[in-house]
Amino acid sequence: MSVFIIAEAGVNHNGDINLAKKLIDVAVEAGVDSVKFQTWKTELLVTRDAKQAEYQTENTQIEESQFDMLKKLELSYDDFSELKQYCDESKIMFLSTPDEIPSANFLVNLQDIFKIGSGELTNLPYLRHIGSLGKKIIISSGMCTLKEIEDALNVLVKAGTKKDDITVLHANTQYPTPMEDVNLNAMITIKNKLGVKVGYSDHTLGIEVDIAAVAMGASIVEKHFTIDKAKEGPDHKASLEPEELRAMVIAIRNVEKALGDGIKIPSGSEKPNIVVARKSILANQKIKKGDTLTEENIIVKRPGNGISPMK
Repeated sequence: MSVFIIAEAGVNHNGDINLAKKLIDVAVEAGVDSVKFQTWKTELLVTRDAKQAEYQTENTQIEESQFDMLKKLELSYDDFSELKQYCDESKIMFLSTPDEIPSANFLVNLQDIFKIGSGELTNLPYLRHIGSLGKKIIISSGMCTLKEIEDALNVLVKAGTKKDDITVLHANTQYPTPMEDVNLNAMITIKNKLGVKVGYSDHTLGIEVDIAAVAMGASIVEKHFTIDKAKEGPDHKASLEPEELRAMVIAIRNVEKALGDGIKIPSGSEKPNIVVARKSILANQKIKKGDTLTEENIIVKRPGNGISPMK
């Protein structure tokens, strides 16, 4: 089964539906499986005096409340209906993360998979609601302990979602994430300790950690992307530009091929080289009938079309 690659447009449309459509075009061109946005009503999501995250202030260079920042980035439900139609026409899967319950209810008829952001992993009423919708669920685990992930899984399962329909993405909620904080081995810990499918939601600069995650068994990879890293907004600087996104997809697909089936036998491409590279037992001098073969009168040389030296 191929790795499911999500191109995270997030809020990189800057509140402009036309820019959102351009992001969909980029995702299609890159060859990802899905393009994902975020859906919310600012009044239901955040208080008016909630402060920005430090990275948001640094990335935007604007001192303002979360409320004011998010209000500028908010798209309407009608916008998302239009983006869903545009994705269908472009033959790419539309996804959007609901950041509160009314937005989840809006999205329920637009998508078969629900992505839960890291910030909602401890939101009990939200988890109960998402778990009751009968959808496949992808849940990010930034800022979380293993126990918090386990508790969230229990809530989702108790609400009606099968555990087999849930994938947990290891993540770090810093934009960009320092390499020393990635802790990619924690993805394996989540898989082994909680018995759940795993993937990786990446906020590092570059694509090498995404490729490593695939090599380590990630079934889903999610990565932020943008038209231009220089654009104004909180997430652009930690996102891939179009050519980088395409390079990531190519690399992941190559790693998938390289992983193979795990059976150690000669491959089709290397079989012709067996005779050329291996060796056979040859006479090193004239040997008479009845002579004993010794290290002095035989030698091992290429090609490997005779008696194997293992004999």
